[in-house]
Amino acid sequence: MASNTDREMILADFQACTGIENIDEAITLLEQNNWDLLAAINGVIPQENGILQSEFSGETIQNPIFGPPTQLNTSVSIASPSSSSTSAFRPVVSSRQVVERLSRMLDFKVEYRDKTADVVLEDSCTAGDIKQILETELQVPASKMQLKGWKSGDVEDSTVLRSLHLPKNNSLYVLTPEIPIPSMSSQSGSQQESLNQNYMLIITHREVQKEYNLQFSGSCTIQEVKRNVYDLTSIPVRHQLWEGWPASAQNDTMTLASSGLNFPCHRLTVARRTSPVQTREQSEECTDIHMISDSDGDDFEDATEFGVDDGEIFGMASSSALRKSPMMPENADNEADALLQFTAEFSSRYGECHPVFFIGSLEASFQEAFYGKARERKLLAIYLHHDESVLTNVFCSQMLCAESIVSYLSQNFITWAWDMTREANRARFLTFCTRHFGSVVTQTVRSQKTDQFPLFLIIMGKRSSNEVLNVIQGNTSVDELMMRLISAMEIFSAQQQEDIKDEDEREARENVKREQDEAYRLSLEADRAKREAQEREMAEQYRLEQIKKEQEEEREAIRLSLEQSLPPEPEEEESEPLSKLRIRTPSGQFIERRFLISSPLQVVFNFVASKGFPCQEFKLLSTFPRRDITQLDPSRSLMDLKLFPQETLFLEAKE
Repeated sequence: MASNTDREMILADFQACTGIENIDEAITLLEQNNWDLLAAINGVIPQENGILQSEFSGETIQNPIFGPPTQLNTSVSIASPSSSSTSAFRPVVSSRQVVERLSRMLDFKVEYRDKTADVVLEDSCTAGDIKQILETELQVPASKMQLKGWKSGDVEDSTVLRSLHLPKNNSLYVLTPEIPIPSMSSQSGSQQESLNQNYMLIITHREVQKEYNLQFSGSCTIQEVKRNVYDLTSIPVRHQLWEGWPASAQNDTMTLASSGLNFPCHRLTVARRTSPVQTREQSEECTDIHMISDSDGDDFEDATEFGVDDGEIFGMASSSALRKSPMMPENADNEADALLQFTAEFSSRYGECHPVFFIGSLEASFQEAFYGKARERKLLAIYLHHDESVLTNVFCSQMLCAESIVSYLSQNFITWAWDMTREANRARFLTFCTRHFGSVVTQTVRSQKTDQFPLFLIIMGKRSSNEVLNVIQGNTSVDELMMRLISAMEIFSAQQQEDIKDEDEREARENVKREQDEAYRLSLEADRAKREAQEREMAEQYRLEQIKKEQEEEREAIRLSLEQSLPPEPEEEESEPLSKLRIRTPSGQFIERRFLISSPLQVVFNFVASKGFPCQEFKLLSTFPRRDITQLDPSRSLMDLKLFPQETLFLEAKE
C-alpha cells in the first residue's frame, strides 16, 4: 500500500497526465486501480479519447486518438477474455505520450492602454497567433506589437505555447512604442484621465524569484501598493526594500498617476531588508540543506534509474524534511505564538505567496472582521489544516497559494488558521467551535474524516450571532474554490449593504439628535444671553433713573434753597424805583416779578433758578438790544444794566 506522500505524488502525476481537475474523481479512479498510476491512466484514456478495445484475442488495433490524420497513431494491444494466459496484458501508455496528445485551452487577458481583450486558444498555437487575434480586436498592426508579461521573459512569435508550460489563466499586456499615445484636450482632462487609467505593475519578489502582475488604478497611492505587496509576500511595509520607483515618487501618499510611473506597465523589484541576525540564520539553513542533500544522494541516483526528474525528487525530499517540524505545537497555550509558528512553517513548505493569516486569538479575529464600521467589515475564513490528509499538499500548493485566491482572500477576508493534526489541538478547536458557532457546526467538523481535510469555514458576523456560510472540503479545484468564495461574498455583500443602510440611518438619527441638542443648547444660551442683556439694561436703566432722581432731588434742593434766599418781592407802592421783569420760558409761558432797581443781577438769576431754570443750563436773553444777560457781571445792579422800569426777557437752553 502506498504511503501518504507517495499517494500525493501519484495523485499529482495522474491529474497532470489526464487533465482531470476534480480531486475527488481522480482519487476514486486511482483507488479503483489500487493506486497503480499507469493502470489508472490507461483506464481513463479509452473513455476520454475514444481508443477502441477489441473482443478478439491478440488483435491489435491501429487508430489515431484524435486530431488530424497527421498525428501520431497509437498502437494498443488488447488481450482476449478467453486467453489462456494467466495475466491480462494491460495497455501501456507513458505519461509523456499522454501529455503530448492532450490538448489544453488557455485563457489570456490582454491589456492595451484603456482596452482589455480576452483571447482563448489551444496550447498548440504560437505567440504570434495571439498577436493575429489581437490585431483584429485592438485595431493595431501585429508587426508593431510587443507582447509582454510572460513568466519566462520575452517570447518569440514562433514559440509554441505548450513549451512555456503556462497555467490555464494568463495576463499579458501590449506595448506599441511606435504608436504615440493620443494627447488630451486640456491639462485638467489629462490629469483626470491618468487617475482613471489602470497601471500594470510587474513586481518581482527577489528572494523567491517570483513575479506578480498587479493592476492598480491611477488614483491608488504608493502606500496602498506596498500594503497589497505585504499581503502577497508577507514582507511588512517597513521592511520592504524597493527598486524601480521613479525619482519623483518621494512620498508614499502620492498617487500612481502623479508618481511618474511608465504607462501602461512598470517594473519594480521588492526584497526584505536583511539584518545581521537574519543573515546568520539563513547561512545556517543553507548548511542544513547541504547536509540533507549529501545524505540523500543515493536516493537521487536510484530515482534517476527510473527516469524520475531529480528536481522533483529534491522537492519531495525537502518537503518531507520540512514536515518533521509540526505546523503548530501541541497544547499551545498562546494562540498568537501558535499561529506565528503556523505561518512560518506554512511559508517554508509552500512559499511566501499564501494568504495572510491573522495572528491572534479567534475572538480577536472576530473583533477585526465583524465589529468595526459596516463599510470596513469582512468575512472570516477559518483554514483547518491536517498533515495526515492526502489532499493537504495539493490543496495548499495549488489552490490556497494560487495568486487569484491569495489576492481575493486578502481583499475580502480575515483569514485565521488552525492545525487539526494533533488531537489536543483538534479538541481545543472543537471547544472554540461549540462556544462560538454551536453544536451543529461542531458536529459537522468532528464528523469530517482525515482525507476530507483541509477544511475552509466561511463565517459571516451577524447582529446576534456568527453564521457559518460554507464549509469547503479539500477535494475541490481553484475555480470551484473561487466560485464558492465569490458566492459567500455575494451573500455577505447583501447583508453588508443592509448593515450600512442601518448604520447610515442610525448615524443620521444621531446627527439629527446632535443637531437638535446643539440647537437647543444654542437656544438656551441665546435666551440666557437675552435675559442677561435685559437684566443689564434694566439695571442700567434703574441706575440712570436713580442718578436722574438724585440730580432732580439735588436740583430741587438747590431751587428751594435759592427760593428761600430771595428777598421778598417789593410792593408796587414801594418808594424806591422798581423794575418789572417779564420772562418768557422755553415752553412759551411767562413769569413776572418786581425787583428794586438797586438789586444786583444775581437776584434775577436766583429767581429764574428757583423757577427751575438754572443759569448753568439756560441763557437769559434781552430783545433790544439782543444780549446774553447771563454773561454780564451778576453783581451789577439792574439800574446799571438799564433793566428798568420794565423789560421782557426770554430763556433759551444752552447747547
